[in-house]
Amino acid sequence: MAYVLSCNKGIPREDPGGAARVSGIHKVPVDALELFTPGPGYGDGPGVVGDTVGDSAHHGGAHKAVYAFAREELDWWEGELGLSLVEGSFGENLTTCGIAWEDAVVNQRFRIGTAELEVSVSRTPCRTFAGWMGVPGWVKRFSARGRMGSYLRVVVPGTVHAGDELVVLHTPDHGLTMGDVFAGALGDKKAARRLVEARCLPEMYHQRMVKRIEK
Repeated sequence: MAYVLSCNKGIPREDPGGAARVSGIHKVPVDALELFTPGPGYGDGPGVVGDTVGDSAHHGGAHKAVYAFAREELDWWEGELGLSLVEGSFGENLTTCGIAWEDAVVNQRFRIGTAELEVSVSRTPCRTFAGWMGVPGWVKRFSARGRMGSYLRVVVPGTVHAGDELVVLHTPDHGLTMGDVFAGALGDKKAARRLVEARCLPEMYHQRMVKRIEK
């Protein structure tokens, strides 16, 4: 059974990557998350009531409303880095157990608590994340692992608590996964072509895949 281990909300703090803005990457556990559907684009805020988005040019909006990451991956990185990584350490709103997000199908829908969420787009590691981790070569190292978690869109607003099960409501038959999305973003033209043919990504991300193919 896949379930939510921890609900996490961002606390505003100085951007650890050195940008002249606050950052919400510092997440702390809370009892529950109230989820809603934000506006469509970057800068329209997160889908979590009271969460913080500092980099409004690249975060927030309907397709990046909620970020989920697996506890199993945090455990793997603990072994690699020799660090203790608590829930929320990678800036995720939902720390989950029992699901490998790289295998989640694009636009797969889950009921979690009273909310319904869809697998949306993959994370792109950035300098804020690198500064937060303080690990040399972190962006390249994290990217090489290829297990990015997943952004989720909020289809039906609701409340999520730790312990809530991830119930699959619908799985598209195209079979393309978050792993395929990240591979395409890194330049895998075969993955990009399959994603373009399926037209399963939001328009902006679809066009990015088109450009990957044209390069």
